[in-house]
Amino acid sequence: MTHRAIDCLVNVHFGEAGAQPSWMLKVRDDYFNGPRSMFDPVDLAELLGEMDEQGVQKAILMDSLVNPSTTARKFVEAKPDRFALGMGGVDLLRPVHPLRELTAIVSELPVAYAVVGPSFWGDGRYPPSDAVYYPLYAKCAELDLPLCINTGIPGPPIPGEVQHPMHLDRVCVHFPELRLCMIHGADPWWDVAIRLMLKYANLRLMTSAWSPKRLPESLLHYLRTRGADKVIFASDWPVLPMRRVVPEARSLDLPPAVLDNYLYGNAQEFFFGQER
Repeated sequence: MTHRAIDCLVNVHFGEAGAQPSWMLKVRDDYFNGPRSMFDPVDLAELLGEMDEQGVQKAILMDSLVNPSTTARKFVEAKPDRFALGMGGVDLLRPVHPLRELTAIVSELPVAYAVVGPSFWGDGRYPPSDAVYYPLYAKCAELDLPLCINTGIPGPPIPGEVQHPMHLDRVCVHFPELRLCMIHGADPWWDVAIRLMLKYANLRLMTSAWSPKRLPESLLHYLRTRGADKVIFASDWPVLPMRRVVPEARSLDLPPAVLDNYLYGNAQEFFFGQER
């Protein structure tokens, strides 16, 4: 059986930059051992070709309020049935204007979720339990817009403690209406992330930037048992090509219905329910 898929984290904006920061080059070369073409401009036909080849029906493209991706928005305009946006770049220290802008974009474009990486702004000083995040949480809950937050130690040499999943414990208590998803896995705190998902109905985990064959057995066991509706597939393309990770996902030792949920159903319900 060939399972359909939604790829929930795709980067088409890398090729827009004249030069990548040194930490991005380090991630490519040292962490993922990726090809030099990783940061080349993206061709729409080639991306759609890889999606069709792997049965990927939809992809969520990274975008930013601070540095809007002309490529992502062009692709969404050309193929709104295949693409949606993941919107980052909210200035949490001066949130009023950015949140107004986010509200406007959500009303105009197909935005699947907002996204923030605690290690990647503010010198990694603000964990998700800090009050600076609360306006974003309230706005996303008000808009019924899912929010994705990086968890796990990041690949670049930047502070990682702020991405410990336990920081989301208080967030889930105070914002039960907020649809919240941990992204980029939760290494090395997988068991904490699983325990939090058992505890909170509104919390999910996305395996973006993780080769499915490298996922820990504790997460696969959770998928097979109580977490069949909680774990969501993504590639972090082109860091990990769909041609690599989709076949790896299909090879996991999961029941067919659980695999379909992981590759497609959980994302469809959480990010595209009633085609928001």
